[in-house]
Amino acid sequence: MGSVNRRGFLGSIALGGLALGSGMVLGTNRVVAQAQQSSGLTVRGDEFLLDGEPFRIIAGEMHYFRTHPDHWRDRLARMRALGLNTVDTYVAWNFHEPRRGAVDFSGWRDLVRFVETAADVGLKVTVRPGPYICAEWDFGGLPAWLLADPDLPLRCDELAYRDLVDEWFGVLLPRLAPLQATRGGPVIAFQVENEYGSYGNDQVHLDHLRKTMRGNGIDSLLFCSNGPSEWMLRGGNLPDVLATVNFDGDPTEPFAALRRYQPEGPLWCTEFWDGWFDHWGEPHHTTDPVKTAADVEKILAAKASVSLYMAVGSTNFGWWAGANFDEENGTYQPTVTSYDYDAPIGEAGELTTKFHRIREVIARHEQVPDEPLPELPPRLPAQRVQPNAAVGLLDSLDSLSKPVRRSAPVHMEALGQPYGLIHYRTRVQGPRETAALRVRGLADRALVFADGELLGTLDRNDPKGSVEVPVPRESVQLDLLVDTGGRINYGHRLNDPKGITDRVLHGSQALFGWEIRPLPLDDLSGLRFRPGTASGPAFHRAVLRIDEPADGFLALPGWEKGVVWLNGFLLGRYWSIGPQRALYAPSPLWIAGENELIVLELHQPGGSIELRSEPDLG
Repeated sequence: MGSVNRRGFLGSIALGGLALGSGMVLGTNRVVAQAQQSSGLTVRGDEFLLDGEPFRIIAGEMHYFRTHPDHWRDRLARMRALGLNTVDTYVAWNFHEPRRGAVDFSGWRDLVRFVETAADVGLKVTVRPGPYICAEWDFGGLPAWLLADPDLPLRCDELAYRDLVDEWFGVLLPRLAPLQATRGGPVIAFQVENEYGSYGNDQVHLDHLRKTMRGNGIDSLLFCSNGPSEWMLRGGNLPDVLATVNFDGDPTEPFAALRRYQPEGPLWCTEFWDGWFDHWGEPHHTTDPVKTAADVEKILAAKASVSLYMAVGSTNFGWWAGANFDEENGTYQPTVTSYDYDAPIGEAGELTTKFHRIREVIARHEQVPDEPLPELPPRLPAQRVQPNAAVGLLDSLDSLSKPVRRSAPVHMEALGQPYGLIHYRTRVQGPRETAALRVRGLADRALVFADGELLGTLDRNDPKGSVEVPVPRESVQLDLLVDTGGRINYGHRLNDPKGITDRVLHGSQALFGWEIRPLPLDDLSGLRFRPGTASGPAFHRAVLRIDEPADGFLALPGWEKGVVWLNGFLLGRYWSIGPQRALYAPSPLWIAGENELIVLELHQPGGSIELRSEPDLG
């Protein structure tokens, strides 16, 4: 998804059963059909055929990596009840390989299981494997370890990047190849890159990705999706691959733009933006259900295919939320934990008013399941609990991490750290006059301490900001705890390493001799909680008792900023600036009886933690 800009086949095409699959013949600016291929999704004139029969794609986006796997079947069944016949999903490379060489397709990352579950509930599947996906996901789905080398080119035909992508595709695509419709499976199409025209025009890069997909057994229809501007369509498509278009609102002009680029072929809106996402500190976004449904009606009346982005609201659990950068204002914009998106199916499975209006529209054009609609999943009753123990983060450094020593600060990716916080410590010789402390290359906020006393906070959105640091004694221990937001996922600032990438200055003097501690915080077992409370940054523990697992929402009124774990699972970030006021805690994370909550509050804790029965997205 191109998350900032909301807003051909080139040349002649020989028809006669146009097929974009294993039988395609590549020519100059055209695709020549091979009539013998009839299995899978193919193209004939302006329509799709599936196994030789006319087929219209009525799809919706759902991300397996944003929905608990125990809820996959439920959410897919709700998509089918909406009247959809296909589910789209991105593949997030960093979700499967957060650390170099440690590839994981088990448990929550079992992509094959997700595809097979979709087939079980009657849905076809289109796959958008990236390697870049945007999606308001950390670093647009690219793994953080790519940033260990600050000079590595991204999203272009440079050998170093290309080889790493080829290696990843060589692991990923053979898992999906047997699931293609050309071999009797549910997967009908694959996307090449993702809205590349919004970023660049490297056709060699796109063509290499296409060839790599074919070389790894992908013989399904391929497509490129882009925004409707001419420069996006020209830069982001290949002449022998189906072009599609992404937009919100009235489809008339976007489809006209697609027709100007690609005179013949199916009209397909591969992302119809039926809602929008939220940044911290900005208003919660919603769209009018009646208007949204009316625009879907126009798409279907044009005999076009469509994919609702999103069909299923979901969650940026853990550290996975991405960020944008507003070039006009020069501000970094981190994305909230919820990815509800004001979708037809809400983050906790709600069938919204938008669901019902869109379903009515689909029923006027295609058959929808004639079955009772799924009920709302059960909710936990509301209650409130107070933390009973706490421990300071700076007091727990030895139990959380081992120090790394460097002359100058380095960013977390250079130390092999994919996510979390990072801590820097040095000593400043004195006595000397008080001077302003400034950090060059800060991502994203730094709490500044002198001999354990919090002096202030620096923020990347205030590059001229400083904190006065006195050094009245022989020396002062300086601590900087860097609080990270998501890595930028869209545009030309993708190279967004976390921590400190440049110098720390006290006055005009650069400080050297640093002890650095990566804090991925993926193992809290070493924490030694003590009864009572602690001022931030500190971990706070509470016990919450329930009778039977169900969905709930955790709110922290009076708390300022931090992250929350439920029974060892990191739900995500909270921040008092909103708009989100409660974190979704899905039923599979709860147990009957006592449940442990751990809150890392970076500033001042509130008095209690609230379990609520309803979401609060602002």
